[in-house]
Amino acid sequence: MSTHGIVLLLEDNIKILDLNRRMLEREGLMVLAAKTVAEARERIKLSIPDVAVLDIMLPDGSGLDFLSELRQEGRNIPVLFLTAKTERADVLAGLTAGGNDYISKPYDIDEFRARILSFIRLVNSGETKPALSKSASLLSVSELSVALLAVKGMSNKEIADRVCLSESRVKTCLSSVYRKLGITTEKRKLLAERLEV
Repeated sequence: MSTHGIVLLLEDNIKILDLNRRMLEREGLMVLAAKTVAEARERIKLSIPDVAVLDIMLPDGSGLDFLSELRQEGRNIPVLFLTAKTERADVLAGLTAGGNDYISKPYDIDEFRARILSFIRLVNSGETKPALSKSASLLSVSELSVALLAVKGMSNKEIADRVCLSESRVKTCLSSVYRKLGITTEKRKLLAERLEV
């Protein structure tokens, strides 16, 4: 069955770029391939991606800075960092900058495919674009996805399985949602008991 969606691949390693492009195209996805931040800017002028895969270390800049540009332009698309930077501080920097997921190189191509297709399913299902409230616009796609599943009564493990995140990342997302939406400590405690946070 063919999948519909557009993925931006920003990667300066030609072999990795080509491997990921061919794999995603076999899944029926349109791929916008870019080797530099400048090329990525040009690609998204022509088509708005549903998901972006960003390397961090690039010849003309950083994937972190490019993500910041996307967010400043109001593009709240899911972003997966695919990078050789493997330190915990690097992972935290990527997620803190607004990334929704992070994979370190070398990586498993099947896991990479599964994570991209999971994001595409969320985008296609409309679950990343609900009208919750004005406050919801403060949430990242990942936080919004986790929050929507949490209010359906899913446990952290069920949510993690559904959106291809670790349980600890689900907990982090929920904590961020509570903070951004101003959910009180008392209400948070009740929700935490129900959701095993």
